[in-house]
Amino acid sequence: MIATGLVDPAAMRRTMGRFATGVAVVTTRDRDGVPHGMTVNSLTSVSLEPPLLLVCLTTGARSTDAITGAGRFVVNILSARQEHLAMRFAKRGADHFAGLEVIQGHHRVPVVPEALAHLECEVERHFEAGDHVVVIGHVLATCERLGDPLGFHGGRFGDVVDRGHEPVSWFF
Repeated sequence: MIATGLVDPAAMRRTMGRFATGVAVVTTRDRDGVPHGMTVNSLTSVSLEPPLLLVCLTTGARSTDAITGAGRFVVNILSARQEHLAMRFAKRGADHFAGLEVIQGHHRVPVVPEALAHLECEVERHFEAGDHVVVIGHVLATCERLGDPLGFHGGRFGDVVDRGHEPVSWFF
């Protein structure tokens, strides 16, 4: 079905839901030392040299304001066993860190325990785009471990299945 004219937000959400993504939690500490975090699936690598990533955050959210204000953040890529953390950090207005043991990154930014990977970043720039703030992060440090990622498709969490192929090299 092809729609023309204005695109309804629900149709946009359904259509973009056809694009499978991973799930991450973006964390920071505001200038007063209070930890903040939110679940995201709009995340992509922008550049390898210099190492840059892009994450889209909800406009007006406390975590968005904390990240842009602090100027640093961590992207915690969740493992398949961390759906509960994705749900915890997706709740608006909640104390996402209550009872959660977090570790501190190199830059005093909270890191979600047992995440599949994390990328510590400084805010390179940010700008508003519709109902989100696009943040470009300069990656300062990375950490990864073996495991399976948490997937998201069609509004549902799922598994990413390894088909047993050799890794694909995008550098031809």
